[in-house]
Formats: sequence, C-alpha cells, structure tokens
Amino acid sequence: MDKTNIPLVSYLPKVSKSSTSESKASKLLDLGIEKSIFIKPKTFHLTVLMLKLWNKDRIEAAAEVLRIVSPKVIDALENRPVSIRLKGLECMKGSPAKARVVYAPVEVIGGEDRLLRACQVITNAFIEAGLVLENDLNQKLKLHATIMNARHRKSKKGSKKADSFDARKIFGQYGSEDWGEYLICEAHLSQRFVFDDDGYYHCCASLPFPEEMQLD
Repeated sequence: MDKTNIPLVSYLPKVSKSSTSESKASKLLDLGIEKSIFIKPKTFHLTVLMLKLWNKDRIEAAAEVLRIVSPKVIDALENRPVSIRLKGLECMKGSPAKARVVYAPVEVIGGEDRLLRACQVITNAFIEAGLVLENDLNQKLKLHATIMNARHRKSKKGSKKADSFDARKIFGQYGSEDWGEYLICEAHLSQRFVFDDDGYYHCCASLPFPEEMQLD
C-alpha cells in the first residue's frame, strides 16, 4: 500500500534521554503512553491522499500521474514557495483523556490557500486516473502532522489502553507549543512500511515544489 504525502522532516525538537525512574515509566504505561505510539521524527509528513496500489503497474501509473500533473501543481502554487507553521496539539477523534491520534495543526504562512489548491489538483488527478477507490472518493483533506497514534502500539497484549491513551498531561504541557515554520519542498508518492536510507518512507516518485522566488 502506498501513500501520497507532503513530507516534513524533524520539525519537533529532539528530546534528550534522562534517568527516568521505573516508577515514572510505569505511570506512563498506565496512561497508555509508550515509545511505539510516537511517530518517528524522520517520517513526519502531511498526508494528502491515501492510495491502494497493490501491484507494480498501479505504482507506475501513480508515478506517471504525479509527473504529468506537476505543471498544474506549480501553477496552483503560483510558482512561489509555500511555508507552514505547526502550533499546538489536537485530537483526531475523541478527547485528550482517551486519545487515539494526536497531531499538530497546520497553518499556511500568510493565510493563503495555495497549498490547499495544489493538494486538490493532486487529488483530482489521481481520481481522474482511476487510482482512488470508490470508498475513498469522499476523503476530506485535513492537513496535519501526526505526532502520536495508538494504532502503532507494539505491545497491545495485556494493555487496557491498547486503542487509546491519556494525553491530558501532554496537552497541558505542549497544547499551545509553537513547533516552528517549515518550507514545503515536495510532494512524495511514498510506500508505507518500506524505508529509504535516510529513514523516510520509500519514495516511488516525487514532485518538487518551488523553493525560491521566481523573478520576472
């Protein structure tokens, strides 16, 4: 299965390890919080659209769509760089007390809708190519950077909070955190669960975004 996404790399500050006591670790586990539910910094990204590409032909077709649609995407971006700000935390569903997915909301710098227009151009191209399944046609675009996801939990056996975690203390400390501004450099057709040497998902194809202002 492949995923088309706009990647962000390491937007969160690195947290140094400390001599956390076993009792503190136990308390975190009681809250349903463990290392495996945090998204690896090298794989941070903004998801545009999920695609089910189950064979080589569909992957090649999707890569060709991304190549062909490139000029329209650049036009939607007005051939100018686009940057975002990540600030605060939100839950995808539920509440901080029983969170399943915690993410950082995305704000486009300058309040422009160029990035959303570009994402819609990409989505429409895949739909027109017949690469989006009928059940996924009504996916609503919600640009966000996932930070924690209970579905990634490795040790589900014996855990009462396997499908959720208590993020109230995390929201209390980081709920208004400003994670910074970041330039969006490209769109990727990324293969999940397969990684390149840089630690990011395997890139099947990419579409570069403008990184410098174009002068007339």
